[in-house]
Amino acid sequence: MTETSTPDRSPSLWTPQARALLPLVLPALLVGVGSSLVLLLLSFVAERLQDLLWDALPDAVGVSGTSAGWIIGVLTVAGLVVGLIVWKVPGHAGPDPATLGLVDPPLPVRVLPGIALAVIVGLAGGVSLGPENPITAINIALAYALGVQVMPRTPAADWVALAAAGTIGALFGTPVAAALILSETVTSPGPDPRPLWDRLFAPLVAAGAGALTTVLIAHPTFQIDVPAYSGPHWGDILSAMVISTGAAAVGLCAVYAFPHLHRAFRQLGHPVLMLTVGGLVLGALGALGGHLTLFKGLEEMKELTAEAADHDAGNLLLLALVKLLALCVAATCGFRGGRIFPAVFVGVALGMFAHALVDGVPPALAITCAILGVLLATTRQGWLSLFTAAVVVMDLSVLPVLCVAALPAWLLVTGRPEMLIEEGHSKTAG
Repeated sequence: MTETSTPDRSPSLWTPQARALLPLVLPALLVGVGSSLVLLLLSFVAERLQDLLWDALPDAVGVSGTSAGWIIGVLTVAGLVVGLIVWKVPGHAGPDPATLGLVDPPLPVRVLPGIALAVIVGLAGGVSLGPENPITAINIALAYALGVQVMPRTPAADWVALAAAGTIGALFGTPVAAALILSETVTSPGPDPRPLWDRLFAPLVAAGAGALTTVLIAHPTFQIDVPAYSGPHWGDILSAMVISTGAAAVGLCAVYAFPHLHRAFRQLGHPVLMLTVGGLVLGALGALGGHLTLFKGLEEMKELTAEAADHDAGNLLLLALVKLLALCVAATCGFRGGRIFPAVFVGVALGMFAHALVDGVPPALAITCAILGVLLATTRQGWLSLFTAAVVVMDLSVLPVLCVAALPAWLLVTGRPEMLIEEGHSKTAG
């Protein structure tokens, strides 16, 4: 009798879908770790320069680093230096930053040194912008430039998603932020039939690697020190909706002012002049609002909440409005930086203002709802706004009320202009 062989029908350990995802794990890990290291390196250099400009130098000349004259002088010089970088460094430090969002197509590698120098000077000089936009742009460009050499068949959109996720995970110290932002971002030119988690698998690997690298090295935290929220009450629902909608309205004022400020600075015609004047205006605003309205705002919001008893309602409103105007000026005159972190400071100040007006509103609820409203207006990203508002107080009991508070605020902002200049209405800086 002749034996006949039968095909092996035992189930495979990996499905075809899993086998398609596995080759992406190593590139995603490398991109995530690399994105975090770029962020940490640029942040370290900026912080050392900040210490020199705001502590060592004023001590050496016998003046206060928080005096009006020093604030105006440092910010004006920062504008001059960034203007020279935009004008003279090859690549002109990239396109006009007012035309760029958080996640954009890869920039040419030749513009990256100028962007890195400009963002370091801006962060150190006290400019009211965060590092998120330019560092995400740097990491996307590097990941794409290196990735196409190693894996040329991988679409550009995949490298964009990996680098964006790795950077966002590193910035927020958690991959959750990256997943939420990417779920609202179109990263491919056409419909993708894969399940959402298949599409987010590699970016989440990158985001996790970026977040863990940052947490293990730098231990970042966004949490502010406010009394714990005691839990939802019927009155909190109305308060939350009023605060979030009011904060969104304030944010929309900045959105509508954005193109007018951009047009005014472009009338000056030259990047050195635009940025020097912008630095001077920021210095004047910093002198008016004080040192709390300088820099990206994360450390300053912690200081503000720690000293809550020292600020009355009028001062809190002044801090919020000065910071919001400084954000608009910085983003429209040509400084390189992101708008999320300073907008969070604005939300914290507005929330404290609401609590100061009606002390029956819990501060944790007031602050998170105000952050939510400002971010909805300025970023137009619902998940990011909810996540950032919740992570600032790290209190899950506020989430149900936040979700309700987001609805009227979203009705107010949806369909309105974004805080972004269309490229057809702007010329490349430099």
